[in-house]
This record gives sequence, structure tokens and C-alpha cells, in this order.
Amino acid sequence: MESKMYEDKFRRSAISVPEAQARVLTYAQPGEMELVPILEAENRILASDVTAPHPFPHFRRSGMDGYALHSMDTKGCNNEQPVQLEVVDDIPCGSLPSAAVERGTASRIMTGAKVPDEADAVMMLEMTEMIEHDGRSYIRIKREIEPGKNITPAGFELAEGDLILEKGRRIGTGEISVLATFGIHQVPVARKPRVAIFSTGSELLNIDEPLQDGRIRNSNTYMLVSQIREAGGEPHMLPAIEDDLGKARQSVAEAFAEYDIVITTGGVSVGDYDIMAELVREQSMEMLFNKVTMRPGSVTTAAVKEGKLLFALSGNPGACFVGCELFVRPYIGTMLGIRDPFLPAFQAVLGKTYAKVNNFTRFVRGRLTFEDGRLVVYPAALDESSVMITIKDSDVLIVVPPTNKGVEAGELVDVLRLPGGRL
Repeated sequence: MESKMYEDKFRRSAISVPEAQARVLTYAQPGEMELVPILEAENRILASDVTAPHPFPHFRRSGMDGYALHSMDTKGCNNEQPVQLEVVDDIPCGSLPSAAVERGTASRIMTGAKVPDEADAVMMLEMTEMIEHDGRSYIRIKREIEPGKNITPAGFELAEGDLILEKGRRIGTGEISVLATFGIHQVPVARKPRVAIFSTGSELLNIDEPLQDGRIRNSNTYMLVSQIREAGGEPHMLPAIEDDLGKARQSVAEAFAEYDIVITTGGVSVGDYDIMAELVREQSMEMLFNKVTMRPGSVTTAAVKEGKLLFALSGNPGACFVGCELFVRPYIGTMLGIRDPFLPAFQAVLGKTYAKVNNFTRFVRGRLTFEDGRLVVYPAALDESSVMITIKDSDVLIVVPPTNKGVEAGELVDVLRLPGGRL
């Protein structure tokens, strides 16, 4: 049996990136809802629509400091024929009116305070003149004011029952403000899928170990933890898997039992020690694909076990990074209910000729700029699958379709925006 699996590693049928994404998303089931305190809701995904429990504002409020009055009392007044009104109340913000505003009277009012029910306008403070007479206060007005002036009506922004925030929306600063305004202190969010992350390979060192000749530090798992967290998942970095099929089988089985998603990095090629390429062919799993028409990361593999997905990503940093963004990110996003879980796509002008020929679609790390009123992208100088250093300098993936002549500077290319892009 193991000999047969070893032979099968070399017989791979490549599928396109869109087809691979479609196969993955078939298994993305919406997650459960949970309530979290509003201060813990930032960057979470709303699990249900949120509607206004009351109008906003829920009372008529003054738009400025001034005097609440009857607009009819100002009709016809001017510099030669001013109107004089008695001030009967003082309404600070947060207080309720304590006296009715009858015709011929006015109430001093602050910005944001509740306008008395009888008043239909607020005269700006600067448009009045204060007068004291026989222990009483009056204002003199020399211009008319129209009904409704400087009053924000109840429900001006939202009526009761209006949609405030829609399901699948990521919660940021503006959303937090709106939720707090309506007193929604327990927020319905999608539960984060718990993601197990393994690296494979006996050549790996912990990042706190000193360098050893012929070995490398286990950096991919730290990169994946960051990517999974940014995508909305809950990453769990587990001990590295040695190049031993039995141990790998046990570790992956235990991870499937405890976590929602399992990700491995490394061991998916066709070498003697590429154990993940063999593991995904076992009868306990259904392999979705083990080759994709893409560079880097053509050996990216996905399999399903009892409805849960295993993503076996390349051990090369560049390929691992791209594989996670193209396949794991939309899978997590779909589980969370995000409406468009894929990387944002647009077009830009290629700023520098990309001369590599290829028979697979290339996802080239690049940098996005804005020049002379147009978006321009520049490919990274080093974009090999094994190259790590340019990941930090890239904010886009440039999509280069199969070509036998490369792509010339000045041509329009498709671009995928990476999280945290500068423009």
C-alpha cells in the first residue's frame, strides 16, 4: 500500500486556481454565533443583521447654542421692528425642559439638548441681544427664522427598525461607535474557526534555537499564525511533525479531533521525505487536489476528513504565503459569513517588464504605487518560491497568466490586494 501511495505522488493532475478554490469552498459551513462584549468585538464578523432598537436621535435636539422659540413670533421682524421675547427656561445638554415655551417666550438651550415640544425653531445665540428688565430676562431678535431651523428631528439618521449593520460585516471603529450609540453592548459575531498549524520536516529549528549547519528555523508557522489571525481565524501553533508517516498520521488525526481546520507547511512535494503528499492519499481522507496550475505553490494540496479540511501548503515561504492567501483565507471568510472572502481584485499598469515565461499562472509579489493619476505595480526583484524577504515589502500579488514571452511594462495586469496594503 505504501509503495502504491509513493508511486501516486508522481502522478498529479493539476487544476486551476478558481477550480481549486471552488472545491475548497464547497466544504465551508457557516460557523456558530456567539455574543461578545463590545470592547472585544473589534475585527470580528457580525453573525446577524443589527437593526435600530429606537430612532436616532430619539428626541428633537438643538443643533447649536441659542434660544428655542416659536418661529411665528419672528414673522416680519427686522432691524427697525425687532421682536422681544421673555426667556423662561435654561436647558443644558442632558437636561429636560422645565417650562413650557408659550407664544412670546423663549428658552435658552445648549447644543444637543432636547428642544421643548412647543418650540419649532432655535435662534442662534449670535443672532440675539440679551436684555434684563425688572428682574426678568428678555432677548431681542431682528430677523425672521423659518420653522424647523437648527433642530435635528427625531429619527433624522435612523428610524426604529432600520438596518444599522449587515451580517458578514467586519467590525471596525465606525461600527463600534454605532453599536455603542444604540446600547448594543453584547455583539452577535461569528465564532472564529480554530485552526491547527503544523510545520513538517526534521530540518527545522525552533526560532529560539541557535543556527545549526544544514538546518533552518521554523518561520512559516509564525507567518501562518499572523495570516490566519488577520483572516479572522483563531490560530493554534502545534509542535513540528518529524519526517515520519506514522507520527504525522497521529498528529493530524488528533488535530482533526480538536480543531476546525488543519494546516501543514512542508512535505507536499515528491521527495522521499515528503510525508504529507503520502498522508493525503490515505483512505481516511478524501483528497480534493494536490496540484494547482499556479506559481509559486503548484504542489498546494487540500483534503477533507469528516467535513473538515486539511490544507497542506508548500514549505517554501513564498509558496506557503500565497497558498494561504488564495485558499485558506477565503475558506475562513466563508465560514465567518464574509460576503466577499477573496482578496480584492483590480487592474493596474505594470511598471517594469516581467520577463519570466511560464505555463502556469504566476502570482508575483509586488508593490503598488500611484503615479500620474494611475495605479502602477512593480514586481518584487526576488520572487522565487523559496524567497522570504520580499514578503514584507509586498502589498499586492500581480497575476501573470501563462505566457511564452513575459509581460511588458505599460501593460494592464490583474492585481490582488494583500491585507495591510499602503494605498
